[in-house]
Amino acid sequence: MKRVSQRELRDESAAVMDAVAAGETAIVTRRDVIVAELRPLPADAAVSREQLYRTLGKLPPGDYAVERAEADAFFGDEGRIDD
Repeated sequence: MKRVSQRELRDESAAVMDAVAAGETAIVTRRDVIVAELRPLPADAAVSREQLYRTLGKLPPGDYAVERAEADAFFGDEGRIDD
């Protein structure tokens, strides 16, 4: 596991990202405190546009009035600008 500072990530981002793309994990630090982990995603993590459209096509249609009421119940309706 590679450890890089925020400055190194900024200055050498292409090299760090190349290492991550090659399978290496990078721990990012700021003032010697760990703040992030960069790791490669599994090959099946990417979703094609066609897969996304097929999945979205299976969802039921939305109901604006129901969703608006749920949002108002959760967040409150003061200050709404769409009235």
